[in-house]
Amino acid sequence: MMMTMMRRSGPSERVARMASGNAVVVFSVSGCCMCHVVKRLLLGLGVGPTVYELDQLGRGGREIQAVLSHLLSATSPSVSAAAVPAVFVGGQLLGGVEKVMSCHINGSLVPLLKQAGALWL
Repeated sequence: MMMTMMRRSGPSERVARMASGNAVVVFSVSGCCMCHVVKRLLLGLGVGPTVYELDQLGRGGREIQAVLSHLLSATSPSVSAAAVPAVFVGGQLLGGVEKVMSCHINGSLVPLLKQAGALWL
């Protein structure tokens, strides 16, 4: 009898796989007001993001939050990096709520979303 061993992917690989599954991916926690703000903004712009509610994923969600916290702190060391919301556009980390709102205000968010194929107009 031959057994096939499957290599379990770690949390970092899982985040990369999840983040590249759609043009826009939001990692969120239900009940988080800043996550709600980001999701409403994207929906208001006409984007249908894939949303992962990490508190509903059990232990795996906590591992993903740890990876996201590390990624966000690496991209914005001056900002206290909460793990959520974490927004990926085109499989690349855009950032948290501060970055998303900054891009929206300075006019660069819509072109990013168009380039990723999340908006057509």
